[in-house]
Amino acid sequence: MGPMARAGVTVERLARAGADLADEVGFENVTVAALARRFGVKEASLYSHIKNAHDLRTQVALLALAELADLVAAALAGRAGKDALVAFAGAYRDYAKRHPGRYAAAQMKLDPETAARSAAGRHAQMTRAILRGYGLSEPDQTDAVRMLGGMFHGYVSLETAGGFRHHARDVEASWSRILDALDSVLRNWPPA
Repeated sequence: MGPMARAGVTVERLARAGADLADEVGFENVTVAALARRFGVKEASLYSHIKNAHDLRTQVALLALAELADLVAAALAGRAGKDALVAFAGAYRDYAKRHPGRYAAAQMKLDPETAARSAAGRHAQMTRAILRGYGLSEPDQTDAVRMLGGMFHGYVSLETAGGFRHHARDVEASWSRILDALDSVLRNWPPA
């Protein structure tokens, strides 16, 4: 039995270990060498499972997208309207704060073929499911999906980078008010 068999290395285990590593040291620092050290094997032995660092990061991105989609789906179960909006936003934000490296991985630009087999489509479907409760039709629905994605990503990115640290206003209070405002905008979407 070779060292890889003893280590029990599979693409899934590499992706999970890469995701853990990303949360610890940052997604940009996930390398084949760092992962080999973590598994206690030679770097070359990982290449029977992954092609290169880009392939490794892609596997981490796919894992992160799937995890995030599962969490959001669980949060949305049985909810509609503002309740669904708040649950979706909360699950998204919590994941980004708990798993900064995984969250960064979920933002990775994937090639079209890889993106098509990823959980990215589930994210868009769930966002659209929330918007059905607001009665938006196209093209307004696409605009609203983009608005929510930009707002959630922007807020979380600024928050995790420490961008709100020097303000007296509590970040939780701001988050709550922003969700109130988004709900209001979605209920009163301006006519074209």
